[in-house]
Amino acid sequence: MNYDSKIEADSDSQAGAPGSMAFGHDTLVGEPEQGGMSSRTLWTVAIAAVAMIVGIWFYLHSGSAGPVDETGVAQVPVVTVVQPGRSTVVGEIGATGTLAARRAMPIGSVGEGGEVRAVRVEPGDWVNAGQVLAEVDRSVQVQQQASQSAQIEVAQADARLAQANLDRALKLVDRGFISTADIDRLTATRDAALANVQIARASLRQLQAQANRLNIVAPASGLVLERNVEPGQVVGGGSSVLFRLAKGGEMELLANLSEDDLAAIEVGTQAEVTPTGSGKTFTGQVWQISPVIDSTTRQGTARIALSYDRALRPGGFASVTIRGATVVAPMLPESAIQNDDKGSFVYVVDKDQRVQRRGVKTGLVTAKGIVISEGLKGDERVVLRAGGFLNPDDKVKPQAAKAAD
Repeated sequence: MNYDSKIEADSDSQAGAPGSMAFGHDTLVGEPEQGGMSSRTLWTVAIAAVAMIVGIWFYLHSGSAGPVDETGVAQVPVVTVVQPGRSTVVGEIGATGTLAARRAMPIGSVGEGGEVRAVRVEPGDWVNAGQVLAEVDRSVQVQQQASQSAQIEVAQADARLAQANLDRALKLVDRGFISTADIDRLTATRDAALANVQIARASLRQLQAQANRLNIVAPASGLVLERNVEPGQVVGGGSSVLFRLAKGGEMELLANLSEDDLAAIEVGTQAEVTPTGSGKTFTGQVWQISPVIDSTTRQGTARIALSYDRALRPGGFASVTIRGATVVAPMLPESAIQNDDKGSFVYVVDKDQRVQRRGVKTGLVTAKGIVISEGLKGDERVVLRAGGFLNPDDKVKPQAAKAAD
């Protein structure tokens, strides 16, 4: 009881204190009202957050329905379309290769050989058929020719003596001093002497021919590519290649092509060759197509003939553009063509303004676009860009591409 009285007294005293009544009254009345307002606010925020999450979920999973405007009506995406038509395209095949002499002629010693006395040409020189490339010592052969010339004179003297003996014998036949058998013997001696003269002359010509074969000469006109001999070197019939000559100066490019590219060209096809480091372009033509494909690289060689020019150096590197067959087909820019695990495809807008996937097969790639060899006729409306953001059967609003596109 004492405690209660004290509490009541304390309460009464606090209530009676100046200003305490107003403060205490505000506190007791205001606290319940403030707590209630906070609860309603929390519930309002929670409901709004749930509504926002549900709205975002429906927006992200709306599929092809498209974005929704302020009125709630689905917007149809605008896409740029193009009708490719059909274009005439001259096929071009790009490749690289190595320059070489079309007919490289190895030249060596064909005579008995000997010591090289002089070399008259250098690589890069133009020579004519029969021109001496290198001189070989022939002092021994000169003496042999002189000896054989003397043998001719001896044979001629013997022939003259045999003829004189025969002439005298014929004058004595009528007188009976010489028999017919003697005449036959003298005639045979004369004939043998004349034959010896011919043999001696033939031997001299043989020695002269052997001496002429000592020199290294050009078998044909052309460009000297290599020189592998020096003065003082001993050469012979078994020597290695002393000179290498490009017959007629004709060059060629050995272009490496894939199997598909080889099948697209034929002998006589025009080609433009540009050597590395040179601003000049040379026109040639395919003169031979390799009948064999390398099993490792899966490539073959197309040999392109080129006329002589000093800018074409065998062993050099060059690029080539080969003109292939002409095709008439639709052509599209790269942005219109999509690719996935099923292959290449485009999106075509149908009459209901919906996009449909259309599988295509691409062909030649040119600076103007990619040729569509299969899958399009040319009169379709093909989505030009943003095909990666579309799905089959999406409804779109097609807009024709401008000329600048």
